[in-house]
Amino acid sequence: MSDGLTPEQEETWKSLQESPYGYLLHFWDGLDKAQRSNLLDQIATLNFERIARLHSAHETADTGRNVAKKASAPTTLIPADFRESDPQRFQQAEAIGCQALQQGKVGVMLVAGGEGTRLGFPHPKGKFPIGPVSNKSLYQLLAEQVVALQLRSQAIIPYYVMTSHATHDETALFFEEHKWFGLNQRDVYFFRQGQMPAVDKRTGRVLLAARDSVVFSPDGHGGLLEAMQNAKLFDDLRQRKIELLFYHQVDNPLVRVCDPAFIGFHLLNKAEVSTKVVVKENPAEKVGLLVEVDARHHMIEYVDLPEELAAQRDSAGKLRLRCGNIAVHLFGTEFLERITKENDGLPFHRSSKSVPHVNESGEAVHPKETNAYKFQRFIFDILPFAKNPVAMEVIREHEFVPLKNRDGEFSPDHVRSAMRRLHTGWLKQAGMTNEDELPVEIAASIALDQAEFQARFQQS
Repeated sequence: MSDGLTPEQEETWKSLQESPYGYLLHFWDGLDKAQRSNLLDQIATLNFERIARLHSAHETADTGRNVAKKASAPTTLIPADFRESDPQRFQQAEAIGCQALQQGKVGVMLVAGGEGTRLGFPHPKGKFPIGPVSNKSLYQLLAEQVVALQLRSQAIIPYYVMTSHATHDETALFFEEHKWFGLNQRDVYFFRQGQMPAVDKRTGRVLLAARDSVVFSPDGHGGLLEAMQNAKLFDDLRQRKIELLFYHQVDNPLVRVCDPAFIGFHLLNKAEVSTKVVVKENPAEKVGLLVEVDARHHMIEYVDLPEELAAQRDSAGKLRLRCGNIAVHLFGTEFLERITKENDGLPFHRSSKSVPHVNESGEAVHPKETNAYKFQRFIFDILPFAKNPVAMEVIREHEFVPLKNRDGEFSPDHVRSAMRRLHTGWLKQAGMTNEDELPVEIAASIALDQAEFQARFQQS
């Protein structure tokens, strides 16, 4: 039954004939050659054994609620004021981090699979123009930090960008159109995160989005390890002698990419993972929490935190669980590769969703109630495996303002205002005035933080 199919596609077709998954070919006779080819290619990516296991039981080793009940604040927390309170320690860490950058030991991992749907922006979120004066995109603001760091350290910092199937082509084209924002093309690598099918809650059957296609959704930022392995990035990291990977997500324009002090504290503590956090002050804030259980770091999603635990305070009146996740990590590359090999990646989380699909008659179904499971991995599930984990508290207004919503909190207006306030503060601390209160934006090529801006201004 050639019918224009490749040998691999024919093998997939044959394997389905005597399997419980033959229902995926229910509309086969009515499909043309291109549709048949598309369907078989999608089916070939499915791991049916894994799907059946995920449908029948939750794979996560421990639930967030169980972790929360045992949790305490991380004992290795480095506070936000260490630059002032312990300048010698800060300078030591910063010097060690700068040395690691100069030696070419650090790479950057940008997670950029998200679309701008919630912003009313029909493109990858990274393309959103957010610069308060320049109108630069998120991609440009972040990439220009790496360009600036390369110039300062006189070393190459490879840039790995994990896209999704929805954002990959448009993202790669956007970088090409903008000449990779000053980065060298050979040091920029785009790769796709994985996908997982949606399955019917009751039967475990894989749902079809159309007669010739499966319902897929991204497998989450925790799919990073498997995606890196599939893209042979561990080989690239070894060839480049990259020992540390700075991880961040595309929606936060205030992130300090490859912050030298952060790198230095990671190295001083011989950590396999380091995490930046901000102080959570409102019990109802929707942010994940970094906690310590049995000398291991864990992340609790806010939906898994019981209200009574979220509201508990210590003797100083601060929330007992207050280390808010801002999705900024530093990973040892050997650690990432080891976990990928030893654990087959990270566990999946299962969630109930209302998923549109086609029924056996080929009719579109838009269920009002939850009818399916979707599966995702989260990168923070790697934390409990790490030796000597480090948590570094940073000032929220200096390093965390994610772009998420069309209006209100974390909207474009909110984010631009936060950026203007931060950079206006740099001017004031350097003794400069802005009497007309003009919008301020300081490019990465000028300064990456207030201290650098002040030093540059005083030298001029």
